[in-house]
Amino acid sequence: MRKTHSLVQVAAALMEQPTARQWGYDLSQRAGVRSGVLYPTLARMLDEGWLTDGWEDSAAVRGKKRPPRRYYELTEKGCAELGAVLEAARRDARFTGMIGRFA
Repeated sequence: MRKTHSLVQVAAALMEQPTARQWGYDLSQRAGVRSGVLYPTLARMLDEGWLTDGWEDSAAVRGKKRPPRRYYELTEKGCAELGAVLEAARRDARFTGMIGRFA
């Protein structure tokens, strides 16, 4: 996968809580990327086997006036790959301004 600023931002957000179920809206906020950038990035990560996904239990949202949310979880492969992405970004001059984000 091509290393872009948005990939690095999403990788950093996912790696903040590598064992947790993560929701798209929350990831978008933490990564600082729009949904139009986030969801294609997550789709590529799913295709690569870096993430698994699922849906929130509908019983959990009963009475909350919203549909179930889709969640994403890092796979073992995803943790290794995103760790490598962040490590490479630390050494890449293109990402110098982002170093504090994932130092």
